Amino acid sequence: MSAQVLLVECDDRRGLVHAITGVLLQQGVNVVGNQEFVERGSARFFMRTEFDGAVDAVRLEAEVRRALPAQASVRLSDLKPKRVVVLASKEHHCLGDILIRHAFGELNAQVLAVLSNHTALQPLIEKFNLPFHHISHENLTREAHEAELLKVIDRLQPDYLVLAKYMRVLTPEFAHRFPARLINIHHSFLPAFVGAKPYQQAFDRGVKVIGASAHFVTEQLDEGPLIVQQVIPVDHTHTAQALAQAGRDVEQMVLARALRLVFEDRVFLCGNRTVIFD
Repeated sequence: MSAQVLLVECDDRRGLVHAITGVLLQQGVNVVGNQEFVERGSARFFMRTEFDGAVDAVRLEAEVRRALPAQASVRLSDLKPKRVVVLASKEHHCLGDILIRHAFGELNAQVLAVLSNHTALQPLIEKFNLPFHHISHENLTREAHEAELLKVIDRLQPDYLVLAKYMRVLTPEFAHRFPARLINIHHSFLPAFVGAKPYQQAFDRGVKVIGASAHFVTEQLDEGPLIVQQVIPVDHTHTAQALAQAGRDVEQMVLARALRLVFEDRVFLCGNRTVIFD
């Protein structure tokens, strides 16, 4: 029997860990990992418990819920690979990294398809024998283009959408359809260097660190809850092109780590922040 994970969020009170693990003990399972956290500002309790053993999922969730404060969130995950659709444009680095990790079973995910508003990456995707859908944005409003995307996405029924350098600004209405299910990666220069050629802007400014941010997309787009951020040092010897290459490298690493955390059910939302059990 492979490990299962119990995910709990509720109002904080004394004895919650004892109550939850007591239910698991009564079910005859063996706890192999446990992490908990109380966000003091909101007095919210979060807990991720990994255990071995066969259980009746419906009964377990009901018994845990009875042991907790009202309106508790209780979910049992069997850690099956998540169903994922990737959106990309012309940049290959993040998509290529995802495709390689997926091919070697490193993501706990099943990539269902790649959607793109350009054909530039189609040969790369076809090397991995994955479905590719070219959905051009030419001569379409954002809303009309997103409607075409949704025709494919709704048919595939993914658990998550991943924006692998997808260079289209999504409407708030599109983001609203996928709460905590839409993951984006971008450079961490925002809001300092906005618009085209951010690495040239960074070079002109003489920055000493560059980085990347992976986050959930909300109706506020790039202001959604952060999952992973990372920076690396740079210096005066870096050209604008070298900065861009370093930026691509760190974007790959940050997105890969964020996807691992999300797909292994290690991320809880707490308002516009995240609680992450790594």
